[in-house]
Amino acid sequence: MTAVSNVAEAVEANPASHLHPTPSWELTDHPLPSGREEVWRFTPLRRLGALLTDAGVSGQPLKWETRLPAGVSLEPISREQARALSVEAPIDRISALAALNCGVGVQLNVPADAELAEPILLTGIGTGGSVAEHLVITVGAHARATIVLRYTGSATLADKTDLVIGDGAEVTFVTIADWAEDATHGGHHAVSVGRDAQVRTVTASLGGDLVRLAETARFAGPGGSLEQFGVYFVDAGQHVEHRLFVDHNEPRTTSYVDYRGALQGKDAHSVWVGDVLIRKVAEGTNTYETNKNLLLTDGCRADSIPNLEIETGEIEGAGHSSTTGRFDDEQLFYLRSRGISESEARQLVVRGFFAQIIRRIGVPEVESRLLKVLEAELEVMVATAQGDLA
Repeated sequence: MTAVSNVAEAVEANPASHLHPTPSWELTDHPLPSGREEVWRFTPLRRLGALLTDAGVSGQPLKWETRLPAGVSLEPISREQARALSVEAPIDRISALAALNCGVGVQLNVPADAELAEPILLTGIGTGGSVAEHLVITVGAHARATIVLRYTGSATLADKTDLVIGDGAEVTFVTIADWAEDATHGGHHAVSVGRDAQVRTVTASLGGDLVRLAETARFAGPGGSLEQFGVYFVDAGQHVEHRLFVDHNEPRTTSYVDYRGALQGKDAHSVWVGDVLIRKVAEGTNTYETNKNLLLTDGCRADSIPNLEIETGEIEGAGHSSTTGRFDDEQLFYLRSRGISESEARQLVVRGFFAQIIRRIGVPEVESRLLKVLEAELEVMVATAQGDLA
C-alpha cells in the first residue's frame, strides 16, 4: 500500500471532518492545540508537556527486548523509508513529532506465507526522559502471526506505529501500555487490512499518568475483516484516552469494535471516541462498535462518544452502542441472594466484564498478565470500598 504522503493526497483520500483530521508529515499542518478543537477538547494539554513541543520530543530510543521466531526480521530503516512504508501520515501533532524526531525508524517484517507457531514479543522499556519512536510492522501475504508490543518503565513517549497487513494474512496485534505511574504516552497507531485478510487488534492501557492513543484503520482491498478489542483500568488522577477511526473504503469489508474500561478513585478520567466511516464505494459493509465503562467509585468520569458516518445505503449492517454506569443491581442481587458477600459479588461482576475481552487474545502469557493486573485492581477496589465503609 502507498502511504498518503502530502496534504493534497490526504484531502482527496479523507473527507473533511472534525472527527478525523487530515494526515500530514508536515509539523506545520499540526499546529499547537488550544484545547478548543474537537479532537483535543477532552485531553488535559498541560499534562502532555514535552509531547507537544519540537524541542521536547527527542530521538532517544526506548530500550528494546525482543523475542523473534525464525524468519522474522527487526531492522533499523531511515525516516524516509519508514514514511514510504507507513499506512498513512500522522494525524496529530504528537505522532508528527515522533516521525520527525525519531532519528531512524524500525521495521519488523514477517515474510509472506510464514506460519508462526510462537508469538513475536517486543518490549519497549522506558528509562526516563523523552522518547520518539516510529515502528513499521509489515506482514506478507497469507502469513499467520501474533505480535505483542508492550511498553513498560518510565518515559515521555511520542510514537508512530504502522501495521501493514498483506492480502489473505491472519494477524493478531496486541498493544499493552503497562507503564509506571509517572509515564506519559501519546501516539498514532495505523492499520491497513489487506484483501481478504483477517486482523484482530487488542489494546490494553494499564498504567501511566496519561495515555492518549489515536487508532486508525483502513482497507487495502475488498473482503477484509477487522476486530478491535480494548481494555483499560483508570485509577485516581489518571487520564486514559482512546480515539478510533475505522475507514471502510473498500466493498464487502467488516469491522467489530469492543472497548471496555473500569474507573476508580478521585479524578480518574477515561475518554473513548469511536468513529466509523462507510464510504460510497463500500457496499456490503458490516460494522458494529461498542464501548462499556464501569464506574467503581465516586469521583471518576468516563466520556464515551460513538459515531457513524454512512455514505451508501447498500450495506449489510451498521450500529453502535455506549454504556457507562455503576454495577448492575440485578446482578449483585442475584449473587448476594445465593450467599455471596457484596465485596465478592462486585469482584465477580468486574471479572466477567473483562474476561470476555481478555480471553479473545489467544496468547496465554499475555492473558495471564492482564488477569494479574485485573486481580490487583480488584484488591484496590475492595480496599477502597472498605475504607468508605469505615
